[in-house]
Parts: sequence; C-alpha cells; structure tokens
Amino acid sequence: MAEEFDADLIEAARKTFAGPVAFLKSAPALQHLPEADVPEVAFAGRSNVGKSSLLNALTNRNGLARTSNTPGRTQELNFFDVGEPLRFRLVDMPGYGFAEAPKDIVKKWRFLVNDFLRGRSTLKRALVLIDSRHGIKPVDREVMDMLDAAAVSYRLVLTKADKIKASELAAVAERTAEEARKRPAAHPEIIATSSEKGLGIAELRAAVLEAVS
Repeated sequence: MAEEFDADLIEAARKTFAGPVAFLKSAPALQHLPEADVPEVAFAGRSNVGKSSLLNALTNRNGLARTSNTPGRTQELNFFDVGEPLRFRLVDMPGYGFAEAPKDIVKKWRFLVNDFLRGRSTLKRALVLIDSRHGIKPVDREVMDMLDAAAVSYRLVLTKADKIKASELAAVAERTAEEARKRPAAHPEIIATSSEKGLGIAELRAAVLEAVS
C-alpha cells in the first residue's frame, strides 16, 4: 500500500517532529505570506477530511492546528515553523469542497490557492488528503488538476483508515494509487493514515522530511 521508508529516515523524522514546532502566521492573501526562505510542504484536503487532526498527530501536538466542525471555517494559509534552527515549514491550506460556502468565498479560495501553488518557489511538495471512506471525489480531482498544471509535486494520503475494514482500505488504496500513476505531478505511492490510531504517521513524517531534504 505504501512504500517502505529507510529506518534512518523514519528515526530522523521522528526526532525532527519531536523538536520545536510552532505556529508562525495566517495569510489571508498573498501579500501576507512569510518570506520564501525555507522549504515548505503544503497540506490540502476537502473540508472535514481530518486535515487538522492529521497535522496535530504528525507534530504530536494536540492543539497546533485548530479542528472545526464547521466546514470551510479556515479560509487562510496557515504556516508552521519546524525545527530550531528553522528547517522547513508546514502550510495548512484552506479546506475545499464545502457546499454551504458562498460563491465569492469559493472563488477567493481558488485564486489564493492557485496563486500560491504557481508562485511559491520554496514549495517542495503538497500532500492531498483523501478520506478513506469515500475515495477520490471530483473536487479532489480539480485540486489535483491544479497541482498538475502548476507542476507542484504531490502525494495522496488516505485519512481515517481505521474507519473501514482492511479489505476495503486495500481496495481504495489501490484505486487511489491507480489514479496517481496517471497524473504527471503525483507521487505513485500512497500513505494510509489514522490520526486516532497513529497508523502511517511515522511514514508521513518520513515523507515530509524526504520532500524537504
């Protein structure tokens, strides 16, 4: 399902995320972005895909990324510094695909994210989160199209893998990997994760460290 990461990389990633991780700033528009001076890895996903919970599990900090029951609550790019001295940044992108949002909000999201993806020289990889229970949706494909067009390398990450049977997880992982292999900017290997159970978190940390190294 997921590639095997080198044990040394797994351990280096564990140590990295055991060190300092801190919220830097929110950017509602491009002029508010921090200096592009260190590598960045961005997290993208549909509203309620479990993005905030996964970021908290990844960094082993309960309240780093705020979780919300209101889809579309986050409409800014949130930046987190990792390492002391600073090694890289995580970027929490606004959730997409929320039906209740006004059209002008959706339009603003598209412009902000598209401009960020196209113009950010330090963005090394995007992680596109897919809910294991639902698989890839049309709105996920729109974001993948955006990433392909911007030539931003990305990896598909399954969330909430503990919520379905192992056989169903294997099937959705295979379908997801099959779609990834057809995409020019997508990494062919999938990582299945569970924020609650810790599944795939070590591998996800390794994938982040690998992307910025």
